Amino acid sequence: MSSNTSKDRPQATAHAAEIVREYGPFPGVDQIHGVTHDGRRVWAATGASLVAFDPETGEPARTLACACDAGTAFDGTHLYQIAETRIDKIDPVSGNVVASIPAPGSGSDSGLTWAEGSLWVGQYRDRRIHQIDPATGAVVRTIESNRFVTGVTWVDGELWHGTWEGDVSEIRRIDPSSGTVLERLEMPSGVGVSGLESDGADLFYAGGGESGKIRAVRRPKAARA
Repeated sequence: MSSNTSKDRPQATAHAAEIVREYGPFPGVDQIHGVTHDGRRVWAATGASLVAFDPETGEPARTLACACDAGTAFDGTHLYQIAETRIDKIDPVSGNVVASIPAPGSGSDSGLTWAEGSLWVGQYRDRRIHQIDPATGAVVRTIESNRFVTGVTWVDGELWHGTWEGDVSEIRRIDPSSGTVLERLEMPSGVGVSGLESDGADLFYAGGGESGKIRAVRRPKAARA
């Protein structure tokens, strides 16, 4: 396992995040934890259920009853969901848990995403992102951040993660090899980022914690050049 740190490196200049749409709060939902995207719908972990909604209409489409108190991911077939000290692999059709592995943070885990055949897990207060084996939960490597890590996502080979400390929250692009911060999208004061997922194109979906909202944030064009 390798470890990279960016704690002492200079930070990229922050730019205001462009929020293009807000969704929710949804009925009976007062907290957003993890967020993922299955190619058509956005899924949000709300504590006791996963809620899927159509990002075009904003209308809820599915609800799966399951423990979901942190990050959510989708590998093209299955959902993955952090539930306290474990990560459940879930059939999105039936809602059944088909497998479980230990979460690396043993309860301190935050964001979750799928990329390159691996799960990537944020460690909130430990300020780390772990790449783990989805079959065993074994840590393959670790990237260190200099901010609390919330949601995590990959898009076009770029690693992005959310931060949230006090009233300050950002979406950051970091070098996956060194952990160096390459780009910072600053959310408005008091607007937090809990879960985070890319739609694979020009938007991020950012969970808003206790606001019960999910915000669509424009991915900068420079990052897609």
